[in-house]
Amino acid sequence: MKIIIINGPNLNLLGKREPEIYGSQDFETYMNQLRLQLDGIELDYFQSNVEGELVDKIQEVGFSYDGIILNAAAYTHTSVAISDSIAAINSPVIEVHISNIYSREKFRHKSIISANCVGMISGLGLEGYLLAITYFINKDGIK
Repeated sequence: MKIIIINGPNLNLLGKREPEIYGSQDFETYMNQLRLQLDGIELDYFQSNVEGELVDKIQEVGFSYDGIILNAAAYTHTSVAISDSIAAINSPVIEVHISNIYSREKFRHKSIISANCVGMISGLGLEGYLLAITYFINKDGIK
């Protein structure tokens, strides 16, 4: 099983940026922990602050991966291009947000990408990524 986590802008600063919202753990450490937990799962990771690079990565993996976990960050609320790239691929996408986007600023309450995702996890911290992976594992009957 091949799953990729794709993170958008400013998520390269996890552990440093607003720890009261996003926590104090950096994503590289979290990825290492996930890989240790998930024997037999090929888990890849990509992060970019650039919208077009996110679109390119979604298109690149969207016909060969069993699942994509996407935290488009601020692009969640603005990017028709990312939404269209999700609609154009075959791989299922789960939208993940570390913070609860509905308890934050009003402009964060609208997700442009949700309509093209199989589901959304919001507000459960980094645990949301593991929950999304668990969905893909259970969906395909792999234990």
